[in-house]
Amino acid sequence: MNNPKFQIFKSAANSQYYYRLKAVNGENILGSEGYTSKQNCTNAIASVKANAPYDSRYERKDSLTSYTFNLKATNGEIIGRSESYTTSYARENGIAAVKRDAPIAGVEDLS
Repeated sequence: MNNPKFQIFKSAANSQYYYRLKAVNGENILGSEGYTSKQNCTNAIASVKANAPYDSRYERKDSLTSYTFNLKATNGEIIGRSESYTTSYARENGIAAVKRDAPIAGVEDLS
């Protein structure tokens, strides 16, 4: 069993920093937008840890073929985006995993 973790990485395509949150099973459960500095990416992770426990911070989105969610900060900015799920039930499991794992996840710097 692995521990949940945030991974910081730098894109070769645009030289921006991103994070992904990996659950205990190794699945990606949340990802970020690009940040121009590692410090901004680190700040976003801190914001995810602070906001993850609160259901009101999750914006659930439905389309004909997929279910996703965004995690928002108190100011309404999107700080994390989910993978795409095939059912709303699977999406709720993803949200539950972020709530459970994000506050205790370590950080691994791959950049």
